[in-house]
Amino acid sequence: MHTYDTALLAKYLAKHVDGFGMLDGIEKFSDGQSNPTYKLTSGKHQYVLRAKPPGKLLKSAHAVDREYRVMQALGGTDVPVPKVLHLSGDDSPMGTQFMVMEMVQGRIFWDPALPELEARARAEVYDQMNATLAALHCVDPAAVSLADYGKPGNYFERQITRWSAQYRDAQTDPLPDADWLIDWLNGNMVPDDGASSIVHGDFRIDNMIFAPNNETLIALLDWELSTLGHPLADLAYQCMHWRLPHAGHFRGLAGVDRANAGLPSEDAYVDLYCQRRRVSRPENWNFYVVFSYFRLLAILQGVLKRGLDGNASNPKNAAMMRDVIVLLAKDARALANT
Repeated sequence: MHTYDTALLAKYLAKHVDGFGMLDGIEKFSDGQSNPTYKLTSGKHQYVLRAKPPGKLLKSAHAVDREYRVMQALGGTDVPVPKVLHLSGDDSPMGTQFMVMEMVQGRIFWDPALPELEARARAEVYDQMNATLAALHCVDPAAVSLADYGKPGNYFERQITRWSAQYRDAQTDPLPDADWLIDWLNGNMVPDDGASSIVHGDFRIDNMIFAPNNETLIALLDWELSTLGHPLADLAYQCMHWRLPHAGHFRGLAGVDRANAGLPSEDAYVDLYCQRRRVSRPENWNFYVVFSYFRLLAILQGVLKRGLDGNASNPKNAAMMRDVIVLLAKDARALANT
């Protein structure tokens, strides 16, 4: 947990955030396992402060500065992002680097089955997500000063190397299925086709804010894992949620009667995305989805390790990660073998 002097933080914010008055309140959002996020209240105005967690961190993780940079760059595009207001240094009053952004008022849907909506509204939410993902991947990185936001070429090869190392660094228990997946992904690597775009890295429904009174997507959040990469990584990661269970610790769509609920099938969602981007439907689709499973597994392994080390953003949920990680590895191996 962060330890900070409220008076010192208030003085800092008043100096560095335009229009910031008195700090009337600071409240930590309870959800999330990554960068701790706080609601700031100043008079009638509300802001969001997002900080690196304290303690020892995995290499390249919790990059608040990258989140700030990409949201600032996308501010004038068709991709809806909050307005960013300030980026601190590492020696901030929070003890770690943080950024401040506007607080967007709207709705966050935690369950991708959208039980609180009618079928027509559910279809519109998924259409909004699809259009936003296509819009993001159509942004020219050079045009928004992000040409150097990631390395060119061999995206999946580099990502598999990165997440394998992250997984190994955070490993707490033997998991043969995860070892098998690392070997399978390296042995079935897709050829580099040269496709590159800004990728979000965690494109899922609970990282989005929708308008209070309609289904318009008004803010895409949590850019910690964004980079320049292959657009199919984002698409497959979201589509992985069609396959995850809709029970227990998971918020997936497996077992949901999607047709009656007004939700698109995975195939229909992929086809619509390809139409919007005017690209062909991807080959080797299973590879991209298996990669998404492994990447999520590696991320959650890091969450588990931080929980055991005592510096998770949401420590009470860290213990459940063991069972989730085991199930992800098992299901990914089964998919790879189909």
